[in-house]
Amino acid sequence: MITLNETIEVPRSVEACFRYVADFRTTIEWDATAVEARKVSDGPIGVGSQFSLLCKAGPTTIALSYTLEEFTPWQCLVLTGKSRWFTVRDVITFEAISIGTTRISYAATFTYHYGLEALAKRNEQSLRKMGKASLQGLARALNDDNPVPTALPETQRKDSHIISALRCFTRYGYHRGRKQWAPMSTDMSGKHVVLTGASSGLGYATAVSLLEAGADLTLVIRDEAKLASMQDSLERSTGLRANRVELADLSLLSDVNKLAKKLNAEGKTIDVLINNAGALFNEYAQTAEGIEQSVALLLLSPWKLTEALHPLMAGRAKATRVINVVSGGMYTQKLNLNRLIMRRDGYNGSTAYARAKRALTVLTELWAEAWREDNIVVNSMHPGWADTPGVQSALPGFRRVTQRVLRNSEEGADTIVWLARAREASLISGRFFLDREPRTTHLRSATQESEAERSQLLPWLEHTYQDLAIDHLA
Repeated sequence: MITLNETIEVPRSVEACFRYVADFRTTIEWDATAVEARKVSDGPIGVGSQFSLLCKAGPTTIALSYTLEEFTPWQCLVLTGKSRWFTVRDVITFEAISIGTTRISYAATFTYHYGLEALAKRNEQSLRKMGKASLQGLARALNDDNPVPTALPETQRKDSHIISALRCFTRYGYHRGRKQWAPMSTDMSGKHVVLTGASSGLGYATAVSLLEAGADLTLVIRDEAKLASMQDSLERSTGLRANRVELADLSLLSDVNKLAKKLNAEGKTIDVLINNAGALFNEYAQTAEGIEQSVALLLLSPWKLTEALHPLMAGRAKATRVINVVSGGMYTQKLNLNRLIMRRDGYNGSTAYARAKRALTVLTELWAEAWREDNIVVNSMHPGWADTPGVQSALPGFRRVTQRVLRNSEEGADTIVWLARAREASLISGRFFLDREPRTTHLRSATQESEAERSQLLPWLEHTYQDLAIDHLA
């Protein structure tokens, strides 16, 4: 039997420290030996929660199954980890030693199987060194002072060639990026997040992660029939339900206006607005308000909603955030206002989608500059190629060809969550992200718009909106 004891002090509240450590998936962010960490049980984190870890051990890896056996907020966690070769019992205690400062004490007791105790004793010094390094890693994670995000030189090289840039859209790109990520320990307790398109795919995965991080969620969905099942599913996964759900068909500007008026009337400030709602329409159609549905849902809707909610976000002491979910498909298109609204003749759903997402990417940059003095950070992201219900229904051929390299919804949503949550994500504005790194917005010079074209986007949006000339939009 070998027992390790380490203690650290960190400048964080005891509640924030406890919540971060209790989610043992965070081990991969602060323990250098952890290469994979997953929660394998349903429900909220508490007594009985189970985690699966894969840890490096010299030239090999060891699989461990952890069970949370004691959960006493904000005081103590006890976990038992079992592997083929040993059992470890971790006791982690938390003590608020002053306002905003916490002492964390960690004791790990290893019991070895198959007569390996003697071998372990010979390597005890190395084991103690690893324990100390792990707690130092936890201290760094809880200090939460990561630098402003920048693109790695390797990423910049990949973005200079189309093929290597496209490879980054795959599951390979996600796992490559994850190796470089800094810890994300920022607590979202009390932060009000408005998230559109939350009933499935990226939006649902984002909702789960933000609930687990403590956010106060307002979800916007279109289909009332999905409301109960969505809330039930969130509760099964996290033990929590969204604080509120608003019903709105965001392809209709009248619904966008009603939603914005309701939120403004209530006056609850917004810390994060995530414009995620979207769909790829393979067949041409106009909305009931007479506009092509791709432009209505993917561009006019987030533009109008964000502009209308500006008063609930502007002038806060801490930067508020707007996150626009776009698509790598926009790399194929140039901003061209004369061709932005596709007609029935020659309509192509993928092209219409990509053109609207290109315009939303440019709009992100315009807002970031215009709202800098309002302390509003505006960024866009794309999820890579993710195997979402939208891809399955709208792009079955693409999915058949790429299925083996597609990301899951959680991997695709990761950068949305990071932009909403990470402290350092509030230090940069007007950028386009993939896998927590700022990326180029153009892979070909032919898609680069002129300054004149950029300057006309906002007037074009306003003019298009006014041309709808529907009384109930006013």
